Amino acid sequence: MRKIYFLLLMISCDLAQAVRLKDIANVRGVRENQLVGYGLVVGLAGTGDSKSEFTEKSFTRMLDKMGMKLSGKEVASANVAAVIITANLPSFARAGNNIDITVNSVGDSSSLKGGTLIQSPLRAANQEIYAVAQGAVLIGEGGGATHNTVGRIPNGAIIERDVSSDFTSRKMFRLTLNNPDFTTAARMVKVINSDLSGKYAVAKDSGTVDVIVPQRFEGKVVEMLATIESLEVVPDVKAKVVVNQRTGTVVIGSGVRISEVAISHGDLSVRVGGAKVAKGKDQDAERVGVIPPDANVGGLVKSLNGLGVSPKDLITILQNIKAVGALQGDLEIL
Repeated sequence: MRKIYFLLLMISCDLAQAVRLKDIANVRGVRENQLVGYGLVVGLAGTGDSKSEFTEKSFTRMLDKMGMKLSGKEVASANVAAVIITANLPSFARAGNNIDITVNSVGDSSSLKGGTLIQSPLRAANQEIYAVAQGAVLIGEGGGATHNTVGRIPNGAIIERDVSSDFTSRKMFRLTLNNPDFTTAARMVKVINSDLSGKYAVAKDSGTVDVIVPQRFEGKVVEMLATIESLEVVPDVKAKVVVNQRTGTVVIGSGVRISEVAISHGDLSVRVGGAKVAKGKDQDAERVGVIPPDANVGGLVKSLNGLGVSPKDLITILQNIKAVGALQGDLEIL
């Protein structure tokens, strides 16, 4: 019988390594802000909006602001397309800096290729204008663009106002874990307090750690945070196995273990630990696998793979092991 091999990704708890705090947590309030705007792309070679009321009105309004009065006349051009503009405003952004923008057609334009975005304001959620966008649209230049009605303009917007912040005067900072976990939060507190030589950090819950600014760091919070984010801690993760039925991919988290169990699946027999496998009449023809006691799922999967078990059969076996309570961890089937 032909063996079917599948992809196995395993994270062993024995190989767990310390990581920097900056890679598993972030400072609350230090984040990007989303900007959005509406504008017109001109200079298209007949690939613009064919007949769109809001495009015509926008085009007429733009010409009016430029001093060209077209009262009572409809303006239509296949070289113009209405677009929605999106961008991310970095934390601590300052006026004069440039940011990348993405333009998305909202009409029936077939392509934005070769077009130029006319000056358009970008607003935050509070409706305040934080940037102004303009420039030549590039198609297929990253940003997830897979067709001609989405384009990018690198450095296409200029930030018009600073993002206000009282960062240096703050007396306390809140660190938020990317993956909340009580054990990881407790380890973070221990590492931070040890480095700061005092009880300055406290875990509020599994995803939040508050840090009080020591007196010696008053007015120098950037240096303090630079020190904290470079500290290393071993993050803890929940024991979990994720199986993708379509691709046959098995991802095993650290800490997943299998209790003593015997498995019989077709002509396959597997024994974990001291469990006994019933002997059949055709025992010599059976495929038999023996796994040491207190085995992890990685050992089981490697054993099954060596016996030529298909991804479909593997998923069935894992589900049954979980059903009898021998799989010590969560099992998620995608």
